[in-house]
Amino acid sequence: MSADVLSLKLQALADPTRRAMLSRLRSGDATVNELAEPFAMSLPAISNHIKVLEKAGLITRSRIAQQRPCRLSLEGLKEVDEWMNAYRALWELRLDRLDSYLKTIKE
Repeated sequence: MSADVLSLKLQALADPTRRAMLSRLRSGDATVNELAEPFAMSLPAISNHIKVLEKAGLITRSRIAQQRPCRLSLEGLKEVDEWMNAYRALWELRLDRLDSYLKTIKE
């Protein structure tokens, strides 16, 4: 995955409103109005957030009659997870070493 694509994904995830939208989509597809419900912002502002998520590849949209429901893109999230796994492994190693050190001090 190129750094530019990763940057788009991470920038999209940096916003709490977009993260909340992604959390909502974990329970299933949602329309723009359904995604907008919990937020005190205009529909154009919500649409902008959705466009950012879509451009980053974190959601997809389909067309069903007049509606364009949003769906979580597991593939888009998988790419971020894969990138973060290297750092997760590093921190787990460091925490294991800290745990060992603290056990030695305690004894």
